[in-house]
Formats: sequence, C-alpha cells, structure tokens
Amino acid sequence: MSSEPGPAPRRVLVTGTSSGIGQAIARHLLETGWLVTGLDRAAATLDHEGFTAITMDLANPAALERELVALLGPRSAQPPPWAVVHAAGLMHTAPLGALDPGSGERMWQVHVQAAAQLANTLLPALCAQGSGRMILIGSRVSAGLPGRSQYAATKAALIGMARSWAAECARHGVTVNIVSPAATETDLLNQPGRASSPPRLPPIGRLIRPQEIAALVTFLLSDAAAAITGQDIALCGGSSLPQ
Repeated sequence: MSSEPGPAPRRVLVTGTSSGIGQAIARHLLETGWLVTGLDRAAATLDHEGFTAITMDLANPAALERELVALLGPRSAQPPPWAVVHAAGLMHTAPLGALDPGSGERMWQVHVQAAAQLANTLLPALCAQGSGRMILIGSRVSAGLPGRSQYAATKAALIGMARSWAAECARHGVTVNIVSPAATETDLLNQPGRASSPPRLPPIGRLIRPQEIAALVTFLLSDAAAAITGQDIALCGGSSLPQ
C-alpha cells in the first residue's frame, strides 16, 4: 500500500452560507471533503473544522474588496480559493407603479455587483494557475415574471456576465456556469419582500430542494465537469417545459 499523501483538499469561497441554498451548498461541499470559506452578512450557522466564516455585507464594495485581497495575499492563513460559488441572494417583488428604487439597488449590489467583484479579483488568479471554477446561482425568473421585474433583471444580468467570463477564461482551464433553480424550499419564500408575488409550484408537484442544487453545484466543481462552461443550467422540476 502506498504511503504517499493524497492531494490537498481544495478550497471554495461560497457566499450566503448562513442559510438557504448557500448553506446547503457549503454543507454538501464540507461533507465531500472540500474546505469552505463563507462570506455572509449574518453570523455563521455552520460548525465544521473545514469551514471558515467571514462576516461582511456583500453590498459594501469596499469591504468585499478588502476581504478578497486578504484571501489572495501572501499573509493569508488559508490556501487561496480554487473555486467560488455566489449563492447569496434576496428577493423583493412589486408590480409596476410600486417599484422601489432602494430594493432594486440592493438586489443589484448583492446579485450583480458582488458577482462582478468576485470575478474581477478571483478569476484572473485562477486563469494564471490554469484551473478553477466559478458558479453563480441564478433563477428561472431571469426570463421574466409579472411582479418580479427588478429581481429578474439582476438574474438576467448574471447570464450575460457569466457567458462573457466563460469565453475569456475557457482557454485557461477555468469554467464559469450558472445554476438556475425554480422555486426552492428555503426561508426566502417567506420573506415579506416577495409577498406580492407568491412562488409557483413546479410541474413535479413540489418545490426544488436545496440539497438538489448543492449536488449539481458539487458536480460542476468537479474535474468531471471541466468541459461544461458558459451554461445556464435549469434545475426547474419541469417548469421550463411546454405547459
């Protein structure tokens, strides 16, 4: 039997790990041997030796930039992330005539601007090393739904950015993809900000489970998914099928 040590576990940076989809992703990755650094506005809810929590507001560009520079710096106590999963999110819904600029701005900052900062800082480093992954959590709503125009705009923006970044990074061994679930069984469904637009049950007759999203994300982070890039992958329970 060989006494050679196995490869060191890879580190992934995950946003939104304190609850919902981000928490499910982080937990699944930890259970499958990854090291996880979580960026969250809320206090950490995961307790695992492979998990490191950083508490900060993703809507604060200066704070996010400081944390990213520190993670990549020579004095960092952690190995640099090999992958990033942007799962943090929020939803405010409103029909025309009741759109709130403040809510729209915050969704844009958390969903789009934070994704751009993560990509702008981390993807060049991953391209330089010749491998890496970025996954953005999108939404089936990106195609548009009544009462969700501001939210849909942020998720649609992710598609254009991800495909552009994928085209830039493909020759360097770095992939960029989006996972777009239908209505998912998380506390986000009960947020007051989406009261005007209740979730639609997928044709499979139940909500998407966070663990199902986590399993797909984990596959896309694997070496087996190295040829998948620039894709918006629907996890929709049949919602995208002709009705």
